[in-house]
Amino acid sequence: MKSSDLFDKARQVMPGGVSSPVRAIKPYPFYTRYASGSHLFTEDDNDLIDCCLAYGPLILGHANPIVMEAVKAQLARGWLYGTPSHLEPELAALIVEAHPGMEMVRFVSTGGEATMAAIRLARAFAGKPGIVKVEGGFHGAHDSVLIKAGSGATTLGIPDSAGVPPDVAAHTRQVSYNDPCALDSLLSRDEEIAAFILEPVLGNIGPILPEDGYLNDVRKITRDHGVLLIFDEVITGYRLGIGGTQVKYGIRPDITTLGKVAGGGFPLGVLGGPREMMEMIAPSGPVYQAGTFNGNPISLAAGITTITWLNEHREIYRVMEEATRVIEDAVAGLGVGSFVRTGSIFKYFFRRTHPRNYREAKECDTLAFSTFWKKMLDKGIFLPPSQFETNFLSTAHSQLDIQKIATAYQACL
Repeated sequence: MKSSDLFDKARQVMPGGVSSPVRAIKPYPFYTRYASGSHLFTEDDNDLIDCCLAYGPLILGHANPIVMEAVKAQLARGWLYGTPSHLEPELAALIVEAHPGMEMVRFVSTGGEATMAAIRLARAFAGKPGIVKVEGGFHGAHDSVLIKAGSGATTLGIPDSAGVPPDVAAHTRQVSYNDPCALDSLLSRDEEIAAFILEPVLGNIGPILPEDGYLNDVRKITRDHGVLLIFDEVITGYRLGIGGTQVKYGIRPDITTLGKVAGGGFPLGVLGGPREMMEMIAPSGPVYQAGTFNGNPISLAAGITTITWLNEHREIYRVMEEATRVIEDAVAGLGVGSFVRTGSIFKYFFRRTHPRNYREAKECDTLAFSTFWKKMLDKGIFLPPSQFETNFLSTAHSQLDIQKIATAYQACL
């Protein structure tokens, strides 16, 4: 059955015909039949080089053989217990070893669930209700963080989704990314803030990179005001290297959340921090967090296998970063927009200079991006279908893949 037929069928039984809004490509999304390595194979018999990689988790590519074998072995032993397993402390130890600020972790099912629990823990530890987030920062689809970006340097929370109570949103403030002065000003006049949560590298509208000194300033400002710092590294964790952004930039947050790569392509979220704080989580303390699929053995097996492989092949990060450089070099001097990259993530912004924050990103020519995206798809390259989503590479992308991507970028731009 072709993608158009499948979409017609899906619209009858699913809101918008999709399971997540970003997949709602017009006039209809293509449907994937199977995937392998760096390629997607569609129901329309197209072979696409994948630069979306399920929005980041598949750092080893699709259907990676070593992950597959680990999952097969675990399937034979059972895929859900409802009891602890030896996989939990094994993966926890790997994560704790890589992140200096994470002395203990709690496993949940998704990155959004991890950030929700992180905010609850921060509020309990600080004894305050308020949080601050960055405009354009995405931390999952839960009430406290589904907040519109405003027009001022700092803004009161306004719900960004129907069904979010205004009194919940009122506890959320926003500041612009790469603007430490705005953060300092807000915290100086609002004593009810428990935590500042941010993607240290903005991933969901990026990548947008921190300017020199920004993350150090954020750490100092939050510490000076007695506000907890939460790094949402659901996207950047194990993407920018072992230890993610916090190791790359030498910043130790109070709480860290991980997901995506940490689960090896299976559903997993991780919440971690100092022992004193983490032992506030039930059953050790009063902060309740629970879930049937917490510590799911399939996800843990995939995560252990992926992280162990990355630990043993750290040179692959340099290889992937060099690959994004090849793509950047191909578009240099075209004068259409700006190319931003870090590690294995990259994006072409249809804006003359690279954006520093959400508002500058929103100045991009989205009509031009839409035209460009369709041209790239026609050339067999699948990019995330939004100007405001990050592109990814994997260890499975070959030199030939990279050259094809670079050539397509050059031609389509």
